[in-house]
Amino acid sequence: MAYSVQSKKSGETYYLHSKDVTLRGGRQQTIYFFARTEKEGAMDELPEGYAVMENSRTGLPMLKKA
Repeated sequence: MAYSVQSKKSGETYYLHSKDVTLRGGRQQTIYFFARTEKEGAMDELPEGYAVMENSRTGLPMLKKA
């Protein structure tokens, strides 16, 4: 089961995902994002050292380094 968060503003449920991307300089980096549906790359738990916060204007969840 993927890690999920419910938005306090909209009531929508969002699922945490991760993806490895290659930056312009050739460096590999893992990005984390929330989506409304469970897709490939869904994560079961929060990455260590991160906390979930919600954008007060849009209600979208985001990860923040703790």
